[in-house]
Amino acid sequence: MALTVREIDATTHQGFVEERSASFLQLPSWGGVKAEWGRLSLGWYDGSTLVGAGLVLLRKTPRIERYLAYLPEGPVIDWTTYAVGDVLDPLTSELKEHKAFAVKMGPQVVVRRWSAATIKEAIADGSVRRLGEVPPDEQDDSALALAAALAAAGWRQAPDTGSGFGDVQPRYVFQVPLADRTEADVLAGFNQLWRRNIKKAEKAGVEVSLGGREDLPEFHRVYTVTAARDGFTPRALSYMERMWDAMQAEDPDRIRLYLARHEGEVLAATTAVRSGKHIWYSYGASADHKREVRPSNAIQWAMIRGALEAGAEIYDLRGISDTLDPDNHLFGLIQF
Repeated sequence: MALTVREIDATTHQGFVEERSASFLQLPSWGGVKAEWGRLSLGWYDGSTLVGAGLVLLRKTPRIERYLAYLPEGPVIDWTTYAVGDVLDPLTSELKEHKAFAVKMGPQVVVRRWSAATIKEAIADGSVRRLGEVPPDEQDDSALALAAALAAAGWRQAPDTGSGFGDVQPRYVFQVPLADRTEADVLAGFNQLWRRNIKKAEKAGVEVSLGGREDLPEFHRVYTVTAARDGFTPRALSYMERMWDAMQAEDPDRIRLYLARHEGEVLAATTAVRSGKHIWYSYGASADHKREVRPSNAIQWAMIRGALEAGAEIYDLRGISDTLDPDNHLFGLIQF
C-alpha cells in the first residue's frame, strides 16, 4: 500500500519524534522558534499506521504567495523500509497544495563514523588534512544507497562550503555515547589534558549551576563576547528568549541553561536541548578573560553529567569542521 501524507496535530507529532529520539529541529516547538517562517506538522501513514513525521517550515517569497518548504534534519522516517519515491512523492504533492515551489530537507542518516582514537591517530600521522580522507571505523551501505537514490530521483545536495559544515546544518557532528556507561566510565574515556582541566576548574572554585529565563541576558552578554572573538554574527537576545519560551511550553525539561561562575562572575554559559534519549549542546559562550580556570571544560563536564542523570544515551556536541590541519582556525573545535 502506498504511503499517504497529511497534517497531524502537534501532540502526535511531538510523541513520534521523541519516541525515536530524533532531532529537536523536527519537534513542533522548533516551528515556534522560527517566528519568520510558517509551519506544518505532517505525518506519513502506511494505511492507518503513522510511520513518519516531519516539521515543515515555510518561507514566503517577496510579493507573491509562494513558499520555500524546509524540513530541518527531517523527515523522521525509517528510510530502509520505504523507497525514496514512496516517502517523497506524497510529501511534494502535499506541499504543492500549500503553494511550495521548492523543498529542502536533511534526512538524519549516518553514513560514516570515526572514533576519537581514529581521529587522534590521523592528526598525529599528519598525512591527511580532512576527516573524509580517513578510513571510517563504520560505514552504512544503506545510507550510501539512500544518497544515490535521492540523486537519481533529482534531489541535489548543496556543495560543501569547504569547511565541512554544509550549507545549513552540520554534515559532521561529534557525539559522546552514554548508553550503559557510568560517570566514571565517561571520565576515564577523556584524555589526560581534559581530566586535568576539569580538576583545575574545581580547584580554582568554578561552580556550574542551572539557570532560568531570567539568566538569559547574562548568557547573551557572554555570547556576544564569543561572537566578536570568533567572528560570527550572534543571535539576538529576543531569539534566545523565544527559543526558551517555545521549548519550555512544549516540555519544561526540553531546554536547560548552564552557567559557569568564578568568584560570582559568569565566565561560560551554554544551552542543552533534549529529545527522547538524545541531548544536544546547542549554544555555547565563554568570556575572554580567566580562561586559565577552565570554565569551558567545567561546564561541558556538568552538561555530560546532567545528560547521564537524565538517562540520555547520546550527548551531542553538534557540528564540527572536517579539517585535521592544525594550521586551520577551525581545527581547535575538533581538537576540543
